[in-house]
Amino acid sequence: MAKIVLIEPQAPNLHIFSQFPLPRLGTLILGTMMKRRGWDVEVFVEDFRKIDFEVLASADLVGISTITSTAPRAYAIADRVRALGVPVLMGGPHVTYLTEEALEHADFVFRGEGEAALAAFIDARERGEGYAEVPNLSYKGADGKVVHNPMAPRASDLDRIPFPDFSLLRPEAKGLRHMASIPILTSRGCPFDCSFCSVTGMFGRKYRFRSTENIIEELRLYSGQKAMVFFYDDNFAADPKRTRELCEAMVREKLKIKWTTQVRADVARDPDLVRLMKKAGCHTVYIGFETVNPEALESMQKKQTVAEIARAVKVFRRERIHIHGMFVLGFDQDDWKTVRKTVRFAKRARLTSTQFLILTPLPGSAFYDQIAAEDRIRFHDWTLYDAHHAVFQPARFSLPDLQKAQSFAHRKFYSLKQEARKLLAGQWIAVAIAHYARNLDRTWKKRNKTFLKVIALLKPRPGSRARVSVDYREDISLE
Repeated sequence: MAKIVLIEPQAPNLHIFSQFPLPRLGTLILGTMMKRRGWDVEVFVEDFRKIDFEVLASADLVGISTITSTAPRAYAIADRVRALGVPVLMGGPHVTYLTEEALEHADFVFRGEGEAALAAFIDARERGEGYAEVPNLSYKGADGKVVHNPMAPRASDLDRIPFPDFSLLRPEAKGLRHMASIPILTSRGCPFDCSFCSVTGMFGRKYRFRSTENIIEELRLYSGQKAMVFFYDDNFAADPKRTRELCEAMVREKLKIKWTTQVRADVARDPDLVRLMKKAGCHTVYIGFETVNPEALESMQKKQTVAEIARAVKVFRRERIHIHGMFVLGFDQDDWKTVRKTVRFAKRARLTSTQFLILTPLPGSAFYDQIAAEDRIRFHDWTLYDAHHAVFQPARFSLPDLQKAQSFAHRKFYSLKQEARKLLAGQWIAVAIAHYARNLDRTWKKRNKTFLKVIALLKPRPGSRARVSVDYREDISLE
């Protein structure tokens, strides 16, 4: 029996969800497809299972999926596997955009969505044919030149994609006890194309949805499970009519499920829909507020207003749905005034939890192209591209001040004073998150001492638009 091993490398640095690992679904879906095809399949998601290179050495193929921050780890694994004489396939957002970089470490790269491409690749391999007709595939030809096969249309019928077999995560484990959340994807694509986001290059600007019947069939598998369901969609409420239909079906089915998901602030335009989401089991929403700076919102093409952000908070709080607010610091329109205003908003909104992220020029985004063209990238180590390290020269901060801005915002939101208020209000989940977040912040700083020392020594390049901020210097010390 032919054997394939699929790998998702572990993120190199700490973040707020480090203790709550969640596998990306691509690796598991491809593994499920290959298992149905009759192949022997092993999956190593490093957050759940340590890689066994003896297993990899016995494989006919090894596939590795990577995002930007995990690319160096993925390349190191690929190099070691190829040294064993095993062909390596790579896929995921990072190698979709930087394919030739990846081909220095892999034999084949799948660009974009991988289901149809991998199936065609295996068909060609099993027939002993060449790979010229395999869509989305890149490889080096006999002459050493890179070949990029044409891209196929994206999958239009998502119901044909199999439900992921989570038993592949840990073959020795029973049930889903090793997972804090059960990830389910109900749609692909996003038409908004925010300048700092690389999603549309992978999944396109057109929404594609699974049918309600297909989603309910999968949800039945997890009804009554202790773990929450996490709808992995970039925007679960992208089509309000479809979202309403799904939530109504969940209510009719009387599914015993609590769930979380990502939405945009504009879902609050329909309070009845939010009420229905609560009735269907919605526990927490993750909302990319990004900023309360109107100029920055316009510049990033977010297509939302500060008024919409405020309204969303009000509507979700009224339905007692927890809000995890995500903010990004470092846009060209941002300064210390913006940072303080953002933190004040997050505190006054009484969000259950927040992430204050550092704007990061991810390959595949318009922002990356802009910053690279302006020669403002200061670090090219992909492990730092996790939205927790300042890697580019901001316009209105020095590089160390942008790093300090994140720490300042984090410390102010998760202060002991704020925790005490939440304790008195009986917000136990928020209290637990605050305690965890403060410990995580301390640990992150210890592990990144060298990085913090390095950026403290950096100065803006001559002609840079950045200026060194001196406001609130004592208040934002990292010591």
